Amino acid sequence: MIRIVRLSVLIALGSSPLVAQNPRQADGVRTAVREWRVRHEPAILRELSALLAIPNLASDSVSIRRNADTLVAMLTRRGIGARRLEAPGSPPAVYGELRVPGATRTIVMYAHYDGQPVDPARWATPPWAPTLRDAPLERNGRIIPLPDRGGELDDDARLYARSSSDDKAPIVAMLSAIDALRAARIPLSVNLKFFLEGEEEAGSDHLEAMLRQHAGLLSSDGWIFGDGPVHQSRRPQIVFGVRGVMGADLTVYGPARALHSGHYGNWAPNPSVLLAHLLASMRDTEGRITIAGFLDEVRAAGTLERAAIARAPAVDTLLRRELALGDIEGDSVPLLERIMLPALNVRGLDGGPVGGRAANVIPTQATASIDFRLVPNQTPARVRELVEAHVRRQGYHIVHREPTLEERARHARVARIQWEQGYPGIRTDMDAPLSRAVTRVLSIATNGQVVAIPMLGGSLPMYLFAEILNAPLVIVPIVNHDNNQHAADENLRIGNLREGIELYAQLFARLGTEWR
Repeated sequence: MIRIVRLSVLIALGSSPLVAQNPRQADGVRTAVREWRVRHEPAILRELSALLAIPNLASDSVSIRRNADTLVAMLTRRGIGARRLEAPGSPPAVYGELRVPGATRTIVMYAHYDGQPVDPARWATPPWAPTLRDAPLERNGRIIPLPDRGGELDDDARLYARSSSDDKAPIVAMLSAIDALRAARIPLSVNLKFFLEGEEEAGSDHLEAMLRQHAGLLSSDGWIFGDGPVHQSRRPQIVFGVRGVMGADLTVYGPARALHSGHYGNWAPNPSVLLAHLLASMRDTEGRITIAGFLDEVRAAGTLERAAIARAPAVDTLLRRELALGDIEGDSVPLLERIMLPALNVRGLDGGPVGGRAANVIPTQATASIDFRLVPNQTPARVRELVEAHVRRQGYHIVHREPTLEERARHARVARIQWEQGYPGIRTDMDAPLSRAVTRVLSIATNGQVVAIPMLGGSLPMYLFAEILNAPLVIVPIVNHDNNQHAADENLRIGNLREGIELYAQLFARLGTEWR
């Protein structure tokens, strides 16, 4: 109970002696960093735009190495020892290290520099041609040049490019925070290491090997991740965990060749209809997963986590209006509570052409691409086991490669399941020393406006860092929640970049003294 009260008071900026001692120091950091940032904002935006102009698909090895070499140069210019890290077959990660005289703690800052695939036809401007607008596209923002002087842009101006938010802006914000502190002669309070991944959006297939190979180099007292968005209220937030993820393509089969729907309709099974019923058997309309045993391993929210959810700003009504949602799933349970549970998403369906290309036929097969968001203590292996048992109970013979025609004729129903690797979710104890130190620093720095939440709805392979490197993990995201992450017209709100530089500077300057 003492711990609960202590953390509640710290987050609320009550009368704790720790809080009372430090506002003046936080104000000094804020003022110095803001003054530097205003003067240097054009240079910051030019550096970010140059990085964004380099294509960054993990599968594009030439461009990925250009990204990595550019990041090594950016770190080196700041006196940070930097080099590429590689494991067999992996895109390079970028490592940097900055030792600080007198510092007794070492923090690793994480972000990824690779990005999601793009369909340029869906973008208003080319995805790797960074474009500044004076307002969001949906508010008819006009294209404007990069500013010549700092402070010229409105906070709601947007920089459009792939990875502008996810994750190149946090990288530039971290480095700009160091520049600002040095210019103001404010010493860093912790040793800093950087681990900038080049494969996160492609599934981090080589991350485990890389972490094991370089475990000694990456040893630390804790990790701070820059991935993800701020709270939907636009207030900064601290996040203590992420959901895991596992995807699969599920294909069911009909006739060996497409059949005339008049001649054979309601006689030959239609795979699109079979697939619809199979998906409906796995998930109801309120988002509840109905696969037997699926929720058995779910770790319930603890006392601190429930208290944090209760304190968070209510944004569901605002989001429903913003997203034009006439209804939501989950019997109107708030979003933050729903994130604490696993989810089953249907991310794509393919059963034949539609619209003007549709034909009156029974197709030969239908495929659903699905993803599961996992929470502690679920594991991908157990999820695969439960899902396949469920599909068998629906009368399907399961294969993991293309079935032969003989197999299709021999079984009433055949389902092919192609699993992705996936990884589990993780939650750091909100009362751990690193958690409390980060909370103290940012609570004071934001005058109590920071939002602490137990878990991000999105996914990162954070469990590997905890499992292999045995270090606590906290997420301090800076980018806007309405950034079109993973979609066309991804963007960065300029006000979020400004605030992010100041938040990272506060952490670098004060975390060491607050970490008791």
